Amino acid sequence: MIELDEFPVLVDPVMVAAFEGWNDAGESASGAIAHLREVWDAQPLADLDSEEYYDYQVNRPMISLDETGVRSLTWPATRIYVARSPLFPRDLVLVQGIEPNMKWQQFVREILGLAAELDVSTVITLGALLSDIPHSRPVPVTGTSSDASLQSDLGLEASSYEGPTGIVGVLQDACTRFGISAVSLWAAVPHYVAQPPCPKATLALVRRIEDILDVPVPLGDLVEEARAWEIGVDELAADDEEVAEYVKQLEEARDAVDLPEASGEAIAREFERYLRRRGTQS
Repeated sequence: MIELDEFPVLVDPVMVAAFEGWNDAGESASGAIAHLREVWDAQPLADLDSEEYYDYQVNRPMISLDETGVRSLTWPATRIYVARSPLFPRDLVLVQGIEPNMKWQQFVREILGLAAELDVSTVITLGALLSDIPHSRPVPVTGTSSDASLQSDLGLEASSYEGPTGIVGVLQDACTRFGISAVSLWAAVPHYVAQPPCPKATLALVRRIEDILDVPVPLGDLVEEARAWEIGVDELAADDEEVAEYVKQLEEARDAVDLPEASGEAIAREFERYLRRRGTQS
């Protein structure tokens, strides 16, 4: 259980959560949380007790050595951090963890219990899935919410998905049942390059978070890493005639689906991001 001697007083906080595992193709969603932690200098707040939720034969503890040769043991866990951006009037609660192996309902109750203690008003969950999209085109990010006002304000849709779900889906459902405003963002990762990392999908999620929160997020090396990833996949595809032909087919299919008005919306979003970033530099 989460135990805090004193809960910090936060300013209208937003919770952003991602979990390694089934919900995290290419480690894109967990990579987005790691990026937000770094650029916003997030500080540790609490851990969920790993003994309650993880099978250590599935998610084993890891031994590592520091630069002096000192060994340390790190247990699988879900950790909560607090971050503040000088450009955003609200505080952020970042949840980074691994999809639990057991007691999912209790796990979600703990997270939402902490959210209630911190007066979190909105929860944003991040996920990534494998899809038949080409690596050479923009990464699609689907945004959904069961909250009608958020759908209207943020241009989101109601989810129509039916089928097996992961901890992200369970957390979203719990938010709905407990009356917490929640947004789910999912990036599509090319299935033929499923091995992590996928910085291009991570970048797409970070940019969508910018849109949802209406705040510029420092991108650091993420843009260059995404470009290098795409060039690397280009080179791999060029070495295999069958893969190159398959990618070409995916590109043609994708280009046929992308309507001119959709491209116009993408251009408008990029221009809005440009104006936000320009405003931070003036």
